[in-house]
Amino acid sequence: MKIARDTLKFILEASKSSVPDEFAGMLSVTGDVITDVVLVPGTESGEDNATMQLFMLPNISTVGTVHSHPSGNRRPSTYDLELFDRKGTYHIIVGAPFNEASWTCYNNKGEQVKLEVVDYEFKEEDDNW
Repeated sequence: MKIARDTLKFILEASKSSVPDEFAGMLSVTGDVITDVVLVPGTESGEDNATMQLFMLPNISTVGTVHSHPSGNRRPSTYDLELFDRKGTYHIIVGAPFNEASWTCYNNKGEQVKLEVVDYEFKEEDDNW
């Protein structure tokens, strides 16, 4: 699996702008590249956690989750591990200072996995209905 560089930049910027609160979303793919972050309606963010109302998730295929730890500690908590086990295969935790070196991807068991960062050409959607 890979992640689009622009998607990673979005995640890092959204996480940084959410400080002191956590940022959270779901990950969606195009082919084998994570290209989108799905913001779940009703998500509540606080300094200690972000809670997604997963029952509000639109009918969109997702492969995992993303959230921030403003403290910079990117190790998954017990709550994170429970979420990883329930929702997808790829889970990204980002932390301060929110740069390209301050994120970690985990599998659904909480083990670190490598995601290759790639340049991805996003296609503009056809606006003709």
